[in-house]
Amino acid sequence: MPGMHIGMIGLGRMGGNMVRRLLRDGHEVSVFNRSAAAIQPFLDAGASGATDLPTFVKSLPAPRAVWLMIPAAAVDKLIADLAPLLSRDDILIDGGNSYYRDDVDRAQRLAASGIHYVDCGTSGGVWGLERGYLHCGPSGAGHFVKMIHNGIEYGVMAAYAEGLNVLRHAGVGKKGHAVDAETTPLRDPQYFQYEFDLADVTEVWRRGSVIASWLLDLTAGALAKSPQLEDFSGKVSDSGEGRWTVLAAIESGVPAHVLTASLYERFDSRGEADFQNRVLSAMRFAFGGHLEKKGV
Repeated sequence: MPGMHIGMIGLGRMGGNMVRRLLRDGHEVSVFNRSAAAIQPFLDAGASGATDLPTFVKSLPAPRAVWLMIPAAAVDKLIADLAPLLSRDDILIDGGNSYYRDDVDRAQRLAASGIHYVDCGTSGGVWGLERGYLHCGPSGAGHFVKMIHNGIEYGVMAAYAEGLNVLRHAGVGKKGHAVDAETTPLRDPQYFQYEFDLADVTEVWRRGSVIASWLLDLTAGALAKSPQLEDFSGKVSDSGEGRWTVLAAIESGVPAHVLTASLYERFDSRGEADFQNRVLSAMRFAFGGHLEKKGV
């Protein structure tokens, strides 16, 4: 059975790996990037490619199928440039993490030109998934399901991180503690005398425990490589899906306590709570003369 011929725009970690797998499985792939250097590795692997959109579109047989694997913020501009070059019954697939409401609007606009727009929530990170797909419903459904998937991901990641941090501080009873009005006393330090090897803990957890998961596998690997995770600052980004999940929960009247808290935790990690914390300190000083502890 002959393979398909698909165009790919977006040759980063996920898009690039998808191109390699498609080529490996006998499909034809045309790639686009304005940089010749960016497409060269894929040409070497057997893809065809172009550095301008008209040439890219002409390289695809009709009806064309073009897959976008680019940041959500870049999709509308690219569609504006690409759509005039496409023909009736061509298919435009957004495999990135677009907002599902944008998909509904895009599908409606493109349908007027006879172009089919498909929103496809793609999971698996840089590793990619070998199997599994689901048609979720009309326009926007694919990215709605992926949005909730990523919202859950935020919550699961936060739960692992918080639990491991409690384990990391289980030896607090061995440390000295200031005795002053600004420090909550540790009443029973004898119960906090533990020094856990978190790499060992996560390694045993991932082997059949009730909280085993691929995310835990990755965490165990990271801790085995660097127990203190020195390569990371702890400033955690959010790319949109967590926010949109919380908005959907609010608008539909559904409580989402864990998912919301995990999103706010990411904001906090980037210093977005610094001013409100200064406000708290200012109020404590104003009503009680409480001074901030230096070096804490």
